[in-house]
Amino acid sequence: MFSAALLLTTTNVAAEVNQKPRIIPELTSWTGAEGWLSLSGRYVVLSDGLLQVAATFASDYQQLTGQPMKRRHGHPRHGDIVFVSKKHDTMPLEGYQLSTGERSVEISSPSPRGAFWATRTLLQMLATQAEGPSMKEKSKSVPQLPCGKAIDIPQYRLRGFLFDVGRKYIPMDYLRQLVRLMGFYKMNTLQLHLNDNGFKKYFDNDWLKTQAAFRLQCDTYPGLTATDGSYTKQEFIELQLLAEENGVEIIPEIDSPAHSLAFTHYRPDLASAEYGMDHLDLGNPDVYTFMDGLFREYLSGSPLSPPVFRGPRVCIGTDEYSNARQEVVEQFRAYTDHYLALVEHYGKQPTLWGALTHARGTTPVRHEGVLMNCWYNGYAEPDSMRSLGYQLVSIPDGLVYIVPKAGYYYDYLNCEYLYANWTPATIGNKHFAEQDPQIEGGMFALWNDIPDPTITIADLHDRIVPALRTIAAKTWTGQMVSMTYSDFVETEKALQLAVESFIITINN
Repeated sequence: MFSAALLLTTTNVAAEVNQKPRIIPELTSWTGAEGWLSLSGRYVVLSDGLLQVAATFASDYQQLTGQPMKRRHGHPRHGDIVFVSKKHDTMPLEGYQLSTGERSVEISSPSPRGAFWATRTLLQMLATQAEGPSMKEKSKSVPQLPCGKAIDIPQYRLRGFLFDVGRKYIPMDYLRQLVRLMGFYKMNTLQLHLNDNGFKKYFDNDWLKTQAAFRLQCDTYPGLTATDGSYTKQEFIELQLLAEENGVEIIPEIDSPAHSLAFTHYRPDLASAEYGMDHLDLGNPDVYTFMDGLFREYLSGSPLSPPVFRGPRVCIGTDEYSNARQEVVEQFRAYTDHYLALVEHYGKQPTLWGALTHARGTTPVRHEGVLMNCWYNGYAEPDSMRSLGYQLVSIPDGLVYIVPKAGYYYDYLNCEYLYANWTPATIGNKHFAEQDPQIEGGMFALWNDIPDPTITIADLHDRIVPALRTIAAKTWTGQMVSMTYSDFVETEKALQLAVESFIITINN
């Protein structure tokens, strides 16, 4: 709902000119004008490709303000919100222009996703505008917007969150709310880590007792799917559809050949006797047969039956395999290349975890069109990976890893430090130029390493939200943020009321 006034103040601008609205992520450009426009409660769509964006906005507007937002056919009138597709010079697809004049509001963008981001800005502006009537009276008042023009352009293409749902089942209801929350803050990527296992030391040092799970319905291998919580294929498809409506891409991850205990519990003959049961035996050809079948179940489709993995990207994992022997390193590199090729065969962009510094060798591993998560420079040295031609995602473990109640990495991210010092141009101790074309963007991660049933969804959410807002700011606005951290926190508090009013309710 609405909260206290949050408008930036400067000394060199006349008081009657509207100051830059305070939202998250911060606008990259604002030109203030005089006056406020009272909204009519109507919208006009001048480009058919924006019909769904406008309809979603109308629904969210009503939930936020308590007032209807109806479509008007024909020419815009006073107070209407106008949606139009428009190419702007040098504006990327996710950029947009939001102009509030004396007669109407115009949202224009080269793409529906950019127009959707504009509606999130508009909703946040409403949520943080001047305090006026009581909450009960606000549903009767006319919402207003400050006159001015925003030209808002993301500094990084990928703005994301990686969620470990393998070690801990995360209910689908929460994931559905999460993609709406991410969209509200212009975060466009959610990577779901669909399989993993606990650490043997927490389970009597017995691999057979160690928690392991693959969370997705599997028909190729009946019995593989976790029994303590999983997603049907239809649920997963519907999650991706909802995410798409909210500007969010789901990157599904099937992690192997390490972190593979869920697969070796199912097929013990696939396990490595040398490196542990959580490692697949890369010298066993049945490993390829098994993993090929698993990936194909979710990647194959037809015009009448699209694949389960709908989006443009799929992650093949490939982190933290042993490099104790060079022969095994070469097998690992061949395995990595095989699954990059398999994902490409189905028309998807493959993504993987950076491991090729750790696994130096001569077996070629493709790089063109491949997206690499750079998490630890000892496993993948960013300069080297960039020179090889990989597109990089900045996800440095020492800065952006949350592991609840573990006593290592972060229980809560140090958001104040990140806000002041980090952008995706920093990967570990390596600092690249801002907007380096090979740095796709940045993510933070939440890993559920600790098998503690007292850690609830509310506990995870409490850690996710401040991190999500901070990473949103530092991936969209990047080095251009101008709010002080204290002002940023106050803006967070104001927006929290809006989030709770129409996006998310936590049920443990």
